Amino acid sequence: MSALRKAIRIALTGTAAAALGVSASAQDFAITGATVATGDGSQPVENATVVVRGGKVVAAGAGVSVPAGVTVLDGTGSWVTPGIFMPLTDLGLYDVGAVSESNDIRAGDSPFSAALDASTAVNYASQHVAVSRVGGVTRASITTAPAGSIFAGQGAVIDTGSDPQPVVKARAFQMVALGERGARLAGGSRVAAFAEFANALREARDYANGRWDAESAHLTRSDAAALGPVLSGAQPLYIYVERASDIRAVIGLQSTYPNLDLVLVGVSEGWLVANEIAASGIPVIADPLDNLPSSFEQLAATQSNVGRMVDAGVKVAIGGLSGGITGPRTAPQFAGNLVALSSVPGATGLSWGEALASITSIPAAISGYGGRYGVLAPGAAGDVVVWDGDPLEVSSAPVRVFIDGVEQPLSNHQTRLRERYRDLDESDLPKAYDW
Repeated sequence: MSALRKAIRIALTGTAAAALGVSASAQDFAITGATVATGDGSQPVENATVVVRGGKVVAAGAGVSVPAGVTVLDGTGSWVTPGIFMPLTDLGLYDVGAVSESNDIRAGDSPFSAALDASTAVNYASQHVAVSRVGGVTRASITTAPAGSIFAGQGAVIDTGSDPQPVVKARAFQMVALGERGARLAGGSRVAAFAEFANALREARDYANGRWDAESAHLTRSDAAALGPVLSGAQPLYIYVERASDIRAVIGLQSTYPNLDLVLVGVSEGWLVANEIAASGIPVIADPLDNLPSSFEQLAATQSNVGRMVDAGVKVAIGGLSGGITGPRTAPQFAGNLVALSSVPGATGLSWGEALASITSIPAAISGYGGRYGVLAPGAAGDVVVWDGDPLEVSSAPVRVFIDGVEQPLSNHQTRLRERYRDLDESDLPKAYDW
């Protein structure tokens, strides 16, 4: 650990830390003298202040006064950002991927599809959640994966707090797979996937209008009911596609189903149709790892995909990172890669402010929480992360994390194992280690 990092950690975990220990209620605090990035796409501001009262951000920026009675934390040498918002992941839905009893991501044998509700399976005590929290992730939109149908079910918005109530909003969006994945699930062809999709919406409309025919329907009654909010536009529909032609087909759905609130997911070839996506107004959740083709529908994949779409005016968030141990917490690293890409001849990346926004304010806006999460602005939730360096540099790490103004524990199995084996002194090992 560098001397600077050690000094920051000491400064932020001294007497002020004792006053702001993990608590069930929000604390009033101010962080002064830090480099502050508000997450709105702007560049970071040096020697700035963030004030949080009653679980909400009161002010953030240079020249901000600290109200009387508010605990002051010296942020000299540190960086402060809003919490990371992961726009699409399976965080909290499994513990061990290969152990089916602990894995709630897929329900291929279930008779239900669109009716599946991810919020019912969230494990707040999952070590994946704890590891993500230590990495500065404070909110996430989670979803199950399509298995027995092109419809994955209803996703949820959660926080990563240590309390036993992680669900911010249940049934927040519906997820469906088209493209190659949808084709496999529907019978082996994109034609079949679109037929299944159109039939599902027709049956949902019949159900909503009281014309439900259970004997001829392909959907269950529960699935048809679950798709009703999608048809009306009350529930966003996230559509997984990669190929440019599939993206165009999804954009075309707007003319047939004008009420659909669409979000594109994956979109490896989005840069080829960036102007069309921008004109449609449909936001995108893109996988930052898609820099080489891994399938026929990703032949035009390039790491410049995100930057080129942003330059065309598309609202793009970085997502697609699974909820495992190396998942959502790596979002700052990939955002930082897009900043570095700007210096590569012929490539297109993001500015520093754009990159931070792609993992904070933009994901929050896509998830329906624009201005509430992912920003340090008056009235926003007190989701604040204090870093020991530039958060988009892989060598930096959070030293304090607040969710709704409540400081969170920064411990998990990984950190406890690190402390156990930090030295060779075996006197404090558990009894089972005696030979």
